[in-house]
Amino acid sequence: MNFDLVLDIAVFVVFVIAVVSVGLIKSTGKGKHSTSEDYFLAGRGLAWWLIGISLIAANISTEQFVGMSGSASGPTGMAIASYEWMAAVALVFVGLFFIPKFLKSGIYTIPQFLEYRFDAASRTVMSLLMVVVLVCVNITAVIYSGATVANTVFGHTPDLPFEISLVQACWAIGAVAAVYVCAGGLKAAAWADLLQGTALIVGGMIIAFFAIRMFGETAVDQITTATTFSPETLASLSDAGTIERFFTLNSEKLTMFRPATETELPWTALIIGLWIPNFYYWGLNQYIIQRTLGSKSLAEGQKGVMFAAWLKLIIPFLIVIPGIIAFNLFSNEQRDIASRDVSILTTNAKNYSTIYFSALDESGKLQDGLSDQAAQEMAATFTYLKGDIKTPLLARADAEALYKKYAADKQKGALEKIYYEYDQGWKQNNPDLVPVVEAWNAQVAAKDPAYRQNLYGYKYDSAFGLLISKVLPDGFGIRGFIFAALLGAVVSSLAAMLNAASTIFTIDIYKKFLVKHASDRHQVLVGRISVLVFAVVGCAIAPLLANPNLGTIFVYIQEFQGFLSPGILAVFLFGLFSKRAPRFAGVLGIITSPIVYGTLYLFFNEIAFLNRMAITFGCSLLVMLALTLVKPLKQDVVLPVNEKMDMTPSPAARNAGIGVLVVAALLYLTFSGLWF
Repeated sequence: MNFDLVLDIAVFVVFVIAVVSVGLIKSTGKGKHSTSEDYFLAGRGLAWWLIGISLIAANISTEQFVGMSGSASGPTGMAIASYEWMAAVALVFVGLFFIPKFLKSGIYTIPQFLEYRFDAASRTVMSLLMVVVLVCVNITAVIYSGATVANTVFGHTPDLPFEISLVQACWAIGAVAAVYVCAGGLKAAAWADLLQGTALIVGGMIIAFFAIRMFGETAVDQITTATTFSPETLASLSDAGTIERFFTLNSEKLTMFRPATETELPWTALIIGLWIPNFYYWGLNQYIIQRTLGSKSLAEGQKGVMFAAWLKLIIPFLIVIPGIIAFNLFSNEQRDIASRDVSILTTNAKNYSTIYFSALDESGKLQDGLSDQAAQEMAATFTYLKGDIKTPLLARADAEALYKKYAADKQKGALEKIYYEYDQGWKQNNPDLVPVVEAWNAQVAAKDPAYRQNLYGYKYDSAFGLLISKVLPDGFGIRGFIFAALLGAVVSSLAAMLNAASTIFTIDIYKKFLVKHASDRHQVLVGRISVLVFAVVGCAIAPLLANPNLGTIFVYIQEFQGFLSPGILAVFLFGLFSKRAPRFAGVLGIITSPIVYGTLYLFFNEIAFLNRMAITFGCSLLVMLALTLVKPLKQDVVLPVNEKMDMTPSPAARNAGIGVLVVAALLYLTFSGLWF
């Protein structure tokens, strides 16, 4: 084991120990967690700077570093930054309009507010749904994504004397987060976030610095771009500065407004669709809003939220810009990785199957006009997946036989079965076939340069890993620090979710229905036990997400949130700003959401998921509006008041919020595509 690797491991281990130690130390002290408020809301004593950095640490995970940089590396480009910049705008409105109402009412949980404004049924439905989604979707997805990174780093490094499997990594990550959350609750999580959030920002700055420097030092003709430039344009950029070169060569990707036909982030989603998950996430998501519920005053909570909003404006420059540069510098590597990635291979195999099967008549024989090479490519793809290769070059009859064997019934699931079997590891079972397949691919690619690109495309999600391995310099423990910061982000998000799930379960379910007069000590005990139980459940389910039929983690999370978030946001907006909405409207507005979104998901799946969320949001609003018109409340609802909370608003926070809105508008104008 070389010295650099030892140093990286040492830095990684020291960081993890420091995070856990800080969390445990802050969980101790005189009168430790004597009340449920101390455990679940840090005694309502969090300062603005701790709230702000904790919000970012709880939010950022591998979804941003890996998923967002991957989307930026791909066709979406700079448009993916809307998730961050629109979040900054949403935080401003949350700080000015949501937080005052929540802190004034003295709530512990978001579902609790629903009972105050609507009825007990609304609170119960929301609390049950949120616990299920937090444990079965959010917690499991975060554990799996972090374990995937750990397994990639420590499971396939030949210099290491040990390996960490995906399952082992899941349990290790779950244990680290559960230890200090179980011991210290929100206060421990917030102080651990201080280390991890700071490390995230510093690590992002380090990667961005070295990525931009390498981009500036690389010859123009060695940079891959989304569009083709004339020799004259490339020659004119040979002596250009790094910024001019970056904006010119990536002009197609540097726009926030993508065509309406795109499925990931069309410009139409910026009108309504993207606001729904942002306002839900930052204003109504328990594991995020719990940080502000623990603030010592309204002014501190508002300043903390605005601090987080300013940080969200910066994050795309630390993640999105490097992601675009990763494609510029390492597109060949992304293509090679794609040729070995089962998800890329199976996706393109499905595309080829459409072409190939459409050329077959009802009897299963090839129609005239299909070239031998097309048949061979299709046959190679299927036999590659199944491991049935007999010779490097395959005849047309082999393709027909496979077609008849696996897809003659044209039923959905036949091909997916092949893909899943491939994912179970045919390479390990057929090591002698691997070089045969690779040789065949090389032979075809030599004759047709576009073959590899057309069949495999690019593994865009490899952008972040390539930046770490190829951009960062050796020595100084930099890679160890980056990996520690990345896994620290996973642990921070996981800790926030465990704390939130245990709070909702204890306050909204256990105390309300099981032991109504539970003491503070009893509630804290239940909260700790539920943290451990939820961590175990998450670690047990997380490895199952490796099933390729579930798609990417980002899609997995967003699709499930789509069933819940539009309705909850509609109900809260109506409840906050409509004094006449009847009490029974809350539960009906929430129930409308999964019904409408589920219908759209099953029968209109071609609609972008953000647009499906917008339609669902509109339907929930219409239901509540109709109920209000038919049977409005005769008198206003009187909400409880927390007399202990200082409700003096912060002028500094208001001014900071105005600054965020101005800067966000300027950023959208800058990257509107009008100037380059």
